[in-house]
Amino acid sequence: MESKKKIAISVLSGGLDSTVATATFKDTHHIHALTFNYGQKSAEMELKSAHAVCKEIGAEHTVIDLPWLAELGKSALTSDRDIPEPTAEDLDDKDVSIETAHSVWVPGRNIVFTSIANSFAESEGASIIIVGWDHEEAVTFPDNSKEFLYAFNNVIDVGSFDKIKIKAPLIDMDKESIVKLGKDVGAPLNLSYSCYKGFESHCGVCESCMRRIRAFERAEVEDKTVYSKH
Repeated sequence: MESKKKIAISVLSGGLDSTVATATFKDTHHIHALTFNYGQKSAEMELKSAHAVCKEIGAEHTVIDLPWLAELGKSALTSDRDIPEPTAEDLDDKDVSIETAHSVWVPGRNIVFTSIANSFAESEGASIIIVGWDHEEAVTFPDNSKEFLYAFNNVIDVGSFDKIKIKAPLIDMDKESIVKLGKDVGAPLNLSYSCYKGFESHCGVCESCMRRIRAFERAEVEDKTVYSKH
């Protein structure tokens, strides 16, 4: 008799990182993925992508609306501010990347998302919370770092009756390695969506698109993404 799968809650934006992270556990866990609509410009496409990813890997999917989050701060993701368009050289310039990160920073986003995921994990008896935090993002986003992962796991250890762990399988990886892992685990890379601007076709010029393009090129994996400019 086939053993019953453990339950996992996934924080799934539909982006490259969260798609690969989630797919890593598709054969070992029953996955309930949460996608957040917090007023981001790419919300419609992210929700569409996340739904498609869940359908492909057999995961349950829930959309959670957080309209108030868009009203906090002045992120280019949730306001009329322009999305930065760095050059290819800027991707490896830490000062420029930090400036870009500040432009798209949404106050407390990963803290809020992961806290809500923990509530679902407790209520559903899940053993893990899956997140797409990775090393390349952690260079400029502190809420993607290994230190943040350790700290949040400690908070859950102290603040929950249940033994729940946040699992970040990409925590030591760059985007190239993430694409390679995605191919190895059978992640539906072609269904993921990374663009900050929210166009039906990826813009190809925002930082998220450019990192995606570079990752597929370096990994020598076919990129089926449609870009407006590339």
